[in-house]
Amino acid sequence: MKRISVRTTAIALMIAALPGIALAQNRIDARQAEQQKRINEGVASGQINKAEAARLQKGQAHVQNVETRAKADGVVTKKEAAHIEHAQNQQSRKIYREKHDKTTSANRP
Repeated sequence: MKRISVRTTAIALMIAALPGIALAQNRIDARQAEQQKRINEGVASGQINKAEAARLQKGQAHVQNVETRAKADGVVTKKEAAHIEHAQNQQSRKIYREKHDKTTSANRP
């Protein structure tokens, strides 16, 4: 029976993981775009005022920075992807709260 080296096995596993990494990256980018859309819709509808929008944009920038740092070495690890997802979850909750609070652009500039 032919023995497969550890190196060959490791290379095969890395190649097999590439589509999963690409899918995770697409999911991260799609979610960022969707959250930006939610902010823009909230501003357009008056549910989010200028100050709230500025805070939410700062949060979006933070998530983008986390993603950029994770991608800096060319590989987003599972731990880095989990960190990005956590940051996106926090941002999503903030967007929801701002869109559903009593403060609107009509009653507060």
